[in-house]
Amino acid sequence: MSSVDDRLERMRRSKAGWTAADLEKLYVGLGFEVREGGKHRVYMHPKFPELRATVTRSHSLAKGYIEHALHLAKRLKEMEAQHEDEN
Repeated sequence: MSSVDDRLERMRRSKAGWTAADLEKLYVGLGFEVREGGKHRVYMHPKFPELRATVTRSHSLAKGYIEHALHLAKRLKEMEAQHEDEN
């Protein structure tokens, strides 16, 4: 199991206690690019720009950030599979 898969599994089990740095490792591991904003970082996937996340720089994160990350990871896998089927 890759470190991204391991992190996703741990996030599914518990959505509490994660930091912005944890999400950065996840998003970058999934191929997202980061753009620095004022109080947030914006993550966008270069192949699927509709997949994006905004993450606060705050040390501890609300569960909604983790839920959104899990949703984007699932959606990314679906879109990659669909893209492969079309080619």
